[in-house]
Amino acid sequence: MAATPEAQPTPADQAREAAVEAALARLDLDAKARLLSGQDMWTLPALPEIGLDSLVMSDGPIGVRGVRWSADDPSVALPSPTALAATWDPDLAHRAGTLLAQEARRKGVHVLLAPTVNLHRSPLGGRHFEAYSEDPRLAGRIGTGYVRGVQSGGVATTVKHFVANDAETDRFTVNNLVGERALRELYLAPFEAIVTDAHPWGIMTAYNSVNGPTMTAHHHLVNEVLRGEWGFDGFNVSDWMAARDTVADLTGGLDVAMPGPKTVYGAPLARAVREGAVPEAAVDTAVRNVLRLAARVGILKGAEPAVTDLPAPVDGEALAREIARRSFVLLRNEAPDGAEALPLKPGGTVALLGAAARDARILGGGSATVFPARTVSPLDGLTAALPDGTLTYAVGADPTTEMGAAGPGFDLRVECRAADGELLGGGPVPGGHLQWMGSDLPEGVTHDRLHTVELTGTFTPRESGPHLLGIRGMGAFTLTVGGTTHFDGDQRSEAADPFDAFFGAPVPRAEVTLTAGEPVEVSLTHLVSLPQDVPMKVITFALTHQAPRRDPDALIAEAVEAARAADTAVVVVATTDRVESEGFDRTDLALPGRQDDLVRAVAAANPRTVVVVNAGSPVELPWRDEVAAILLTWFPGQEGGAALADVLTGAQEPGGRLPTTWGTLADAPVTQVTPVAGALSYTEGVFIGYRAWERAGRTPAYPFGHGLGYTTWAYESIEVHGTEVTVRVRNTGDRPGRETVQLYLAPTGPGPERPARTLAAFAQVEAEPGECAEAVLELPRRAFEIWDETADSWSFVKGSYEIQAGRSITDRAITATTTV
Repeated sequence: MAATPEAQPTPADQAREAAVEAALARLDLDAKARLLSGQDMWTLPALPEIGLDSLVMSDGPIGVRGVRWSADDPSVALPSPTALAATWDPDLAHRAGTLLAQEARRKGVHVLLAPTVNLHRSPLGGRHFEAYSEDPRLAGRIGTGYVRGVQSGGVATTVKHFVANDAETDRFTVNNLVGERALRELYLAPFEAIVTDAHPWGIMTAYNSVNGPTMTAHHHLVNEVLRGEWGFDGFNVSDWMAARDTVADLTGGLDVAMPGPKTVYGAPLARAVREGAVPEAAVDTAVRNVLRLAARVGILKGAEPAVTDLPAPVDGEALAREIARRSFVLLRNEAPDGAEALPLKPGGTVALLGAAARDARILGGGSATVFPARTVSPLDGLTAALPDGTLTYAVGADPTTEMGAAGPGFDLRVECRAADGELLGGGPVPGGHLQWMGSDLPEGVTHDRLHTVELTGTFTPRESGPHLLGIRGMGAFTLTVGGTTHFDGDQRSEAADPFDAFFGAPVPRAEVTLTAGEPVEVSLTHLVSLPQDVPMKVITFALTHQAPRRDPDALIAEAVEAARAADTAVVVVATTDRVESEGFDRTDLALPGRQDDLVRAVAAANPRTVVVVNAGSPVELPWRDEVAAILLTWFPGQEGGAALADVLTGAQEPGGRLPTTWGTLADAPVTQVTPVAGALSYTEGVFIGYRAWERAGRTPAYPFGHGLGYTTWAYESIEVHGTEVTVRVRNTGDRPGRETVQLYLAPTGPGPERPARTLAAFAQVEAEPGECAEAVLELPRRAFEIWDETADSWSFVKGSYEIQAGRSITDRAITATTTV
């Protein structure tokens, strides 16, 4: 296949290339090798001799954390990537990217380590909340909008994790065995779409191997496919600690090994060149890619940045709220009296139930974590929106079945001391989670003098009774509560994942009986001991807590009484960071704790029960036919509670459609995430997601593309003119609305084995009551192609196709045929 045609370079492009070549010519081998190796956790070294500033990178996909894992400099927290994909709106993704570029510039960040466009191959994937969809076309279009938005603000993206990083189990060592057709049609497809349509300035290669080579050393996929066929001209950065072999990685097309200061590049790379193991020309190619990135983001002297006219400022809180409500998926809305349960009737009473309504989970666990200045919980949002006296609240059931990070009631600071006890520095630590990576230390603190780190402060409990406190992290700790030392020793882990200290389970160390409202002093001291040869100096641990465990049956009974006395019961159920997080996969799709029991009990007491599902990826809903309405809010970001109030009260319409099939684990066709003998075989080929559900003849709880609104739509006509399809719809309801028109392409004649239908295009329209709107959609050539493994190329499959327009993969309202 020929390389993708590139737009003709502009004079500004040519000037930047000239500046890059001039800078490259002035560097010696050692400087070049040093530039390709992280100098710390998040940055590359400055090279003043060529006018190059230090390049700064930062997580993550829903907010820009900056170079410090700290709440001192808050970040806007947008809804999860699954939520963004549920909007089915690339323009909204573009606006999200524009905001994140604004945040990056504010924090001095040049490269955003996002977006994640790996596919939802199995519902058990633990990190799916951070990716978009099971469908490569939807993932590619949302990712394209996101990348264009970020880069319109002069900030680079790194599309990740290239490629087939679709599960977390043994992610550092797994060899994913993927057929070439599945690789091309599914897993590479969103990357290809983004590279060709959005021209990202960066890509991140994954931990895993694909069909043998590790992705940081995958010459075929990086040099031949990504760069050769698709024309990618950006920089290729490793996932953190993924680079393992100096020669193989450079030969395989890896430009930058992160993090530093100790990597396989730098001094080892210069030595490899001098020993003849790799040519210096290969180093020059990598340096050229890094300098091109530096020129684009404006940190190379003599090169004009790629963006000189920045977008207008974006209101972060308002956009976070808009994305949230546009992402909410109304799965069900059927009150027993024939009227819809949502929106809520004005003036009615509401019982809000569930611990997740009070303590909102706004984002998933792991490296995507950011610290917003404020969080609006469902309880906060509804309290502000509903008239006084109409809302009651009860805990009902708690999704947290083990300790979590120190939360409400804790007031903690950190103190860093030298061996002689001298105070070196410190600051506040909201949430009790401390994470310093590389040079990310409080002002005045250095690794050579740091001896102990102490979290100290008070805890004012909300409930009386036995409280459990513990530690997440590895090393020597002393935990003291109320003047009594409860633990003084070493805490170790046998896990192979080097990030277990970040994402591992907390260990209970103290059970203390406390009285509600009465503060108690707490301290957790860590003795710092870092090996001399450690590649990255990391100090990370957390004080964890679990409130007294009240009798679950009594809590549910209280919720039932509140529900019985209200016109409508709203139950908020949720997952936790021990269910959905980077670092591990899921073992089931059940809601944790007694939440299913709570829903069933409340539904039996109040026929107008609305369930709000606060989860980033599919969970089982065994009571779905017993409740009046189900609203999926994903991980809704910092403004989630305000957006929820907008939607429940009817001030706004829920706009989301499922980007992934929701069903039970027992029925899911593809579930394997655990390698066998180090390998994970993608034996299902091109049949994942809705493609697999249809092939297996199984009916999910809610199909791909499903989502209700507050009005109704009639599909009146469909016209096909070549590759252009026009669908005419009418708003048949009594309020304005937005409809997501979905086009599926179904082959009707003989040919190669293919899915029964695949998503080919989608578009959104708006209309007033009674009005019509037209969606004009373009059928891409790739929708008619398959990857021919024999010819090693794309093959256009001629024949007859049915074009199906509708509201989901199963709700196909109107069809037309075409022959190509």
